[in-house]
Amino acid sequence: MANPHVLVVDDEPDIRATVKEILEDEGYSVSVAESAAAAREARRQQRPDVVLLDIWMPGVDGISLLREWGERGGLPGPVIMMSGHGTIETAVEATRLGAWDFVEKPISLAKLLLTIERALEAGRLRRENEGLKSRLPAPAEPIGSSVAMQSLRAQLDKLATHDTGVLIQGEAGTGKEMLARWLHERSARRSGPFVTVAPGSITSEHVAKALFGTEDGGSVEYGLIEQAKGGTLFLDEVAELDQELQQRLSSVLDRRAVLRCGGSEAIATDVRVIAATAQDLEALVREGRFREELYYQLKVVPLAVPPLRERAEDIPELLRYHADFFAARDKLPYRNFPVAAQNRLRHYAWPGNLRELRNLVQRLLILGSSPDVALDEVENALGSLGPTVPAPEAPRAERGDFGVDFSLPLREAREQFERAYLLHQLAAAGGSVGKLAKAVGMERTHLYRKLKDLGVDAKATARDEAS
Repeated sequence: MANPHVLVVDDEPDIRATVKEILEDEGYSVSVAESAAAAREARRQQRPDVVLLDIWMPGVDGISLLREWGERGGLPGPVIMMSGHGTIETAVEATRLGAWDFVEKPISLAKLLLTIERALEAGRLRRENEGLKSRLPAPAEPIGSSVAMQSLRAQLDKLATHDTGVLIQGEAGTGKEMLARWLHERSARRSGPFVTVAPGSITSEHVAKALFGTEDGGSVEYGLIEQAKGGTLFLDEVAELDQELQQRLSSVLDRRAVLRCGGSEAIATDVRVIAATAQDLEALVREGRFREELYYQLKVVPLAVPPLRERAEDIPELLRYHADFFAARDKLPYRNFPVAAQNRLRHYAWPGNLRELRNLVQRLLILGSSPDVALDEVENALGSLGPTVPAPEAPRAERGDFGVDFSLPLREAREQFERAYLLHQLAAAGGSVGKLAKAVGMERTHLYRKLKDLGVDAKATARDEAS
């Protein structure tokens, strides 16, 4: 795991050399630049965690360079301005442009080290706040006393002490990202960022730029791989990457370096990759839809997550945990799940796994008024959550014009719409996937994968149409 990287930009050689020596003694990785041009190149070669930027330099001054960075893809990290004779107007301008703090020359090394330490902590907290807003936090450990969960926790305890790649396999909604976060928080990389890449939530033309970053002349935008430097990169549903991106990602993992879109030189990376999928990657490899080399690079250690229906004895504990959580976070009245309610839910199939259970508990706390959850409330809730596609008789105000439950998170609602839409189009195409591909404007291989992900059996639909 790499040490924090500091870029020192100053036209005075003695200051550059002294600051570099002190910071390296403190365990930082340091690069130096004597001008704005050199700083641009240093920033291109490696994303700094903190920048020390002198205001007064020949040619392009520090304030102008700060403005340029802000206009070209954002600041590379917290920027600490250095000046021996700054003015109030200069300070106001730099603050407006995003400078994090100032240090005066002659530099107090004690103050400089404290300022850098605080800037790094502020950057870490900002990343965490951006990534964790509205997320369900990972519990102290994965919940459940079943044999399956005891085995899973034992594997997680071992993996937390290593830095190897992990492939988490399990049905949709089983909490794969939560487990990845749990691993990250207990690894040696816990102080680094946890960056999630969800290819399915990014348009295909933007995935490469988002993942690998871009480089165009003096403009650099760091991709998610570089943003995960020193931490963990979580690839959510890695099977949704197309063949070209699979090849590029395989190259990154093999060379431990990333080539930005438009760039000519690979940049070294230091990141742990945890991938997740609800699909059978081994089958996709056999079908030629997933690159074999990437499959084995990701599957250094496989981790299988059991579906909720296979650990029904954990249901009571999960109900209590989520009732506590929503009562605390959303200020909802706590409600108890009596034995009758627990028993019904223990015998439910949970096609949506943990995600479905969370939604059900939240709904019951919102809609109910009594201290105990009644059995008929559970039945009504299961009836409204059960089908993946809303029943035709569902009220229009609840389901919307497109058969979508608007109370669901965006990704689940999108999946509902996509499934309903494709089923409708498939029926109109008489069960022919070839006609369906033309009708919806999708490449057939991608369409087959989409239908499988959504649980649509094209052959069964074709038989139904024929009968």
